Amino acid sequence: MSELELTLLIDFGSTYTKVTAVDLGQETVIASAKGPTTVRTDIMQGLEIALEDLERKIGGTPAYGRRLACSSAAGGLSMVTIGLVPELTAEAAKRAALGAGAKVDRVYAYELNEKEISEIESIKPDIVLLSGGTDGGNKTVIRANALKLAASKVSAPIVAAGNKAVVDEVTATLRNGGKDVRVADNVMPEIGVLNVDKAREVIREVFIDRIIMAKGLKKAEEFVEGILMPTPTSVLNAAGLLARGTKTEPGLGELMIVDIGGATTDVHTAAWGKPTRGGVLVKGLPEPFLKRTVEGDIGMRYSIGGIVEAVGTGAISDRNSLPAEAVEKYIEKIKKDVSYLPQTEEEWSIELSLAGAGIEVAAVRHAGTLENVFTPLGEVMVQYGKDLREISTVIGTGGVIVYNERPGKIIENALYSLDRPLSLRPSVPRLFTDSLYLLYAIGLLAEVDRDKALRIAKKYMKQVQ
Repeated sequence: MSELELTLLIDFGSTYTKVTAVDLGQETVIASAKGPTTVRTDIMQGLEIALEDLERKIGGTPAYGRRLACSSAAGGLSMVTIGLVPELTAEAAKRAALGAGAKVDRVYAYELNEKEISEIESIKPDIVLLSGGTDGGNKTVIRANALKLAASKVSAPIVAAGNKAVVDEVTATLRNGGKDVRVADNVMPEIGVLNVDKAREVIREVFIDRIIMAKGLKKAEEFVEGILMPTPTSVLNAAGLLARGTKTEPGLGELMIVDIGGATTDVHTAAWGKPTRGGVLVKGLPEPFLKRTVEGDIGMRYSIGGIVEAVGTGAISDRNSLPAEAVEKYIEKIKKDVSYLPQTEEEWSIELSLAGAGIEVAAVRHAGTLENVFTPLGEVMVQYGKDLREISTVIGTGGVIVYNERPGKIIENALYSLDRPLSLRPSVPRLFTDSLYLLYAIGLLAEVDRDKALRIAKKYMKQVQ
């Protein structure tokens, strides 16, 4: 095994630090391990625990040709986005942030008032994305918001990605207020036109330059070749690679990834989402091929209450035919101790019902919808968002899926259902699990060798019934 071909891949997660050793020459995963993420003390402590476990499995301490890492430690990348109109530039800014791997804490539109400035100060985001106005369009709002941010106590770097006719003035205003400003292309240069790639690149640069210091990851950066990206960005990269393939290696086709965690549920799609039948009108902003949504209220531990709020205790009971009192008792146990795991068959049944409900909610929110609209010319069908009914693959990950004997029964909650006929979720895809938690690693490997990363991904993604 060549040292140059041996690669160590690291994910500093919010709870666990995961490590994977890959032999790129043989295109094999040698071993994986994990340790606690110790970001509040010394991030290297948890990494060393994970590496010791990895070395026990390998049978020695290898010399790695590369060390690559991603991170969502200390809550991941927190962002606030500001735009002009909620459904236009504000939504475009939100999509840019989500695509860059951020958790969007708040979205603001129009001119900020003092209460909103105070909210941003109290949120203490890692980055603020300031947009507003198409190129040559409205200048007033972004100017006003720049002045208020400049005078505020907001200390986060600010990415200015609005009307190019005023971006120099906005940048000068913010810098005069002592702010760290980065400039990106307008996220919406024309009405209905998204241009988020440059903003995502700038956000990634800020993450590498500034956020790793704020998150206590400087020591880790010295150990690896560089913390390349936020973990969600790495997973989104993996989704694009798996779907599209490379010039020499075919991909799996359009796909969805559902990742249900303890605090959030992320859904990624690599699909255009155009109407799958004729006569359907598409409304709203154009959808990107690569899309990520984060449901901060849907999770199996920290956000367990959000699942119940979304569907109701009765819906959980209906899934497992258990009384509502049993469901409520189990949820209270988790709220008191987020490390609690099911101990009885009844509790496992409730756990899986909660997971299924959470995945359904997240998939419904991510997928597009159809709506009957009456016009002077008669009834028409209008599509908002992506039509995912014909995508070929759905991949599930997260502990409740990976460690379940029948993961397909959980993942299938992301699929199209006659109970929600207007929700455009996948109809009859193949179902896979990321049983080795490799998606983050594949996204990192894609930065080194896309062909090998893709072949490794296809080798280890496990198809389920």
